[in-house]
Amino acid sequence: MENIFKGSGVALVTPFNNDGSIDFDALRSLVRLQIEGGTDFLVVQGTTGESPVLTSGEKEEVLKTVIEENAGKLKIVYGVGGNNTTDVGEKLKKVPAGVDGILSVSPYYNKPTQKGIIEHYKHIAACTELPIILYNVPGRTGSNVLAETTLEIARTVKNIVAVKEASGSMEQIMEIIRLRPEGFGVLSGDDAITMPLIAAGADGVISVVANAFPEKFSEMVNASIEENLPKARKAHYDLLAVTKMFFEEGNPAGVKVALAKRGIMKPNLRLPLVQVSEALKTRIEKETESLVLESVK
Repeated sequence: MENIFKGSGVALVTPFNNDGSIDFDALRSLVRLQIEGGTDFLVVQGTTGESPVLTSGEKEEVLKTVIEENAGKLKIVYGVGGNNTTDVGEKLKKVPAGVDGILSVSPYYNKPTQKGIIEHYKHIAACTELPIILYNVPGRTGSNVLAETTLEIARTVKNIVAVKEASGSMEQIMEIIRLRPEGFGVLSGDDAITMPLIAAGADGVISVVANAFPEKFSEMVNASIEENLPKARKAHYDLLAVTKMFFEEGNPAGVKVALAKRGIMKPNLRLPLVQVSEALKTRIEKETESLVLESVK
């Protein structure tokens, strides 16, 4: 099975009302912003969507809303992961129609061996016919999926079609790119290194920043893929300052400030996450205003 998820993917945030309930109108506005802004595919209920604090029923409603508003325009990837392998497999058997692929994070907290990670992915892949994107994010899971592990999974599990790599190690990611089997995709999991990774042969990104700036971010991704280095480099550096700001006090608190500034949603989060400091909020709003003005020129 060949990877179909390329270009600028966006890990959608989940908008909340002041009372903590999900703001479905804002979610629809966010989906429209992505469609109009040049995004290639949507990721629903990744970490940026605050998935750990949503109930199973809320996750289903969020997915249903995105599918409806998207109306088949962009491909949809649904986040289904966890550290209970059997439970993840059972959830994958119940994924509804309208989902084009799955993003599944490597098991966290348990700290499995590399063999355990391989067996986990073999099991969950057998529970669905949908293509799966393996997600390696050691900073959150507590264990790194080594390049050789990803490559073994890529070679032996037919419906694991790509990896979202957020190890932060250019060497590790380039080793995967160098040795991957034909058709296996490599997606950046770090906004700040997306441009150089695509230049090194990666296929795209699953982005946080593109929630707020899909126009500029997709421009950077497309220019990188087309090997238009001057254009890609300019967009990359235009976005670099705000990218750093978005992660200063935790994700998705930063990007929600920018989305609030754009009038898409309120900057609310659910505990244990809290809103950014006033000082950071002011900086993000100023940078957002500048980037939005540039995008509409």
